[in-house]
Amino acid sequence: MNLKLAALLAAILWGFTYIITTTMLPHNPIFIGAVRALGGGLLLLAIARQRVPKGYWPKLIALGTLNFGAFFALLFISAIRLPGGVAGTFQTLGPLVAILLAWALLSQPPTLMKIVSILIGAVGVTLVILRGDAGIDMLGVAAALASVVAGSLGGILINRWGRPAEMSLVSFTAWQLLIGGTELAVLALVIGDLPASLDWTSVLGLSVLAVVLTALPFILWFRAIVALGAATVIPFVLVTPVVAFILDAVIRNVVPSPLQLVGVVLVMAGLIVNQWAGARAPKPA
Repeated sequence: MNLKLAALLAAILWGFTYIITTTMLPHNPIFIGAVRALGGGLLLLAIARQRVPKGYWPKLIALGTLNFGAFFALLFISAIRLPGGVAGTFQTLGPLVAILLAWALLSQPPTLMKIVSILIGAVGVTLVILRGDAGIDMLGVAAALASVVAGSLGGILINRWGRPAEMSLVSFTAWQLLIGGTELAVLALVIGDLPASLDWTSVLGLSVLAVVLTALPFILWFRAIVALGAATVIPFVLVTPVVAFILDAVIRNVVPSPLQLVGVVLVMAGLIVNQWAGARAPKPA
């Protein structure tokens, strides 16, 4: 498969996460996150079949917690409480949030154009959460923002610590999924965030979530990143909220307001400016 097409397919599949969550799954976000992480992680580990190198466990636990444990829990809280397109739009802020975290943690100050991209994205999100008919659930907004921070921090720490040479990207991702999934499973049991029962619709939805919307797109995404580079692949995340908005409109009759559409365009513009600024940045000698 063409690698750019693979990245596009991954971004499209992630856009289905929100409609699957709101129409097929029980309203138990921690439970859903646990099933998604454990199901996807086990499938990827069966493909990779690699162990964790000695001494890397503490870092891997931190990465698994941020990238999947905290991220999935907060993602599904936002997916349940917000329209899918709105929740999906927040996820495109990841590269912009990463700029600020890299500045704070890696001493990598952003260029002027990257600061402009952050401001454009911030204005866009402000418009997305504004609605003329009813207010957006602010707990959902907080969860969406927190999920972006958790995932971005996890990415920054990967950049800081590096990936063990003896681990493939598939194995590296699989173990993080298993760590995050185990944490979420324990948390779901402790707080009782478990469905009273599961019908066949929920079972099908959870299966699709773990296999089709987690294991498959991560394989496609990482394969494209390895071959083409992150700068080429990351802009494809712009497709995710578009897919989520379309599915919301077609299936749930949740149509975004003109102001929200302007906000989505601004968020996407912010990411494009960010990628353009990164491509034009001079490389170190």
